[in-house]
Amino acid sequence: MRMTLMWSVNDLPAYGMTFGWSTAGILGRPICMDDIRALSAARNKKAFTKNRRNKVAHLRLTGDQILNWVANISPAVEMPLYLPDGYGSNCNWTKKSSFSDPPYLSTLLIRYNLDVMHIEKNIFDNIFNIIMDIKENTKDNINACRDLKIICNHCELELDERRPNVMPKAVYTLGKEQKKRVCE
Repeated sequence: MRMTLMWSVNDLPAYGMTFGWSTAGILGRPICMDDIRALSAARNKKAFTKNRRNKVAHLRLTGDQILNWVANISPAVEMPLYLPDGYGSNCNWTKKSSFSDPPYLSTLLIRYNLDVMHIEKNIFDNIFNIIMDIKENTKDNINACRDLKIICNHCELELDERRPNVMPKAVYTLGKEQKKRVCE
């Protein structure tokens, strides 16, 4: 009997844990690899793409190119003694996944899939929490407002210097009556 791994389906954090490309930080987009076109928000430590217009699509790496990247990295079953050269600046590989062992894997057009339903749920939760202004579940916080002042030109969302710990109400958050209507 023979068995073949055709592809896997993961959400982004599981993709990072399973296949060894850390999905956190400025190099957190596995498709982009070392092509950095983002800047880091100082207070939130998140990658942020300021201008998305007029960008050329990233070239998809072949399976052989990916295997060359991970050739000298410790396998996932071993504790790595060191991180690879260039880690964090042009490479985010943390381990060589056992999923990269099958010889046919480099020839597959689709190797890894992202779980769209899981990602959709996370996006819905984030948007819903922001619109409904649920303080403990939103990423729209004081540090985000401080980063906006540096990154974007949205004066209406910047903190008032006279009251630095009070966030201005964003136009996209609902008022009390609007929230009641949504919940009815």
